[in-house]
Formats: sequence, C-alpha cells, structure tokens
Amino acid sequence: MNREQAQPEDEGAAPIVVHRAAGTGGRRVSIRARFAGLAHSDADLIEFLRRAGLPDAWELLDDPHWVDWQDGRPHEYGTD
Repeated sequence: MNREQAQPEDEGAAPIVVHRAAGTGGRRVSIRARFAGLAHSDADLIEFLRRAGLPDAWELLDDPHWVDWQDGRPHEYGTD
C-alpha cells in the first residue's frame, strides 16, 4: 500500500489517534474511534495498524492526515 492508493475516508479528522502518554508509560491508540491497544513503541503501533488492515503503515506514522499524535511528541511513548 502506498499513500497514493490509500487515503483516509474522512477528510476532516485523522483516523488514527495516538493519545497522551499514560502515567505508567505507553499511549492509548484509537483507530476510527475504537480502542486498538496501548503502544509502548512504534513497533506496537504498527502491529495495531497491521491488525486493522494497514500492513504497510510505517509510512503513515508521520502523515497528519492519517495519525493525530495528541498531547506529546510523535514517536515518544513515555516509557523512558
């Protein structure tokens, strides 16, 4: 899958939301408003996206049309 072939269906909001870091580390991930899991790394996030049908999701992580990184820097999960 590439960006030209795969576009989010809703033009208004990113379908993937990586929420703020939890106090114990990790970030909740929602895909199309459904809880997908608690990610502690990009690898976890990619696995959730793979399970949701986005097998080549690495290239989407920095695309704000696809991923909304809320209340924190992208790719940081509060596990340091």
